[in-house]
Amino acid sequence: MTTTEIDPRTLYTDALDWAAGLVAGVRADQLHDPTPCTELDVEGLLRHLVATVDKFRAVGAGDSPLTKPFQVDPVADWPAALTEARERMWTVWSDDAVLDTEVTVPWGSVPGRAAVWGYVNETLVHGWDLAVATGQPAEAPAELVLPVLAAARAMIPGGEREGFPFDPPVDPAATAGPTEQLANWSGRRS
Repeated sequence: MTTTEIDPRTLYTDALDWAAGLVAGVRADQLHDPTPCTELDVEGLLRHLVATVDKFRAVGAGDSPLTKPFQVDPVADWPAALTEARERMWTVWSDDAVLDTEVTVPWGSVPGRAAVWGYVNETLVHGWDLAVATGQPAEAPAELVLPVLAAARAMIPGGEREGFPFDPPVDPAATAGPTEQLANWSGRRS
């Protein structure tokens, strides 16, 4: 099965469901803990994760995601903030036509379908960051991650990544599961 045969919105739904469970598992005393995403602490990662969903809504609506903030303002209820962002986003992305529409993403112009793959990747990698930082199970279901890992390896170059928001890949540990391997491909290490 190729990436064009899969409706990546299903994977995005599953990735957001997994991330939502992790967001719900964050304790207040963990908000200032460091994460594998070295520029963000746990609260910064939560703020960014919610912002990425809003950026994705903007992408599907034909707006530039670069006009949206990198992080949302802090809130008291992160699970509710993520749910609200998801509901707004699906009002745009439930339209099948958006998948074949050329859209602007932070890394260029691509068909909507490719944009979805990018945001699935981002959600899973940041979910892994959040899980590692907060001591939660860091592996999403393999059936969700494996097609995303294959797509990431095909679409995101190895080595130096000029124009891509990722560090060079890290060699995975022999025991790394698919989610950790995806995070490693994005330059993350635990």
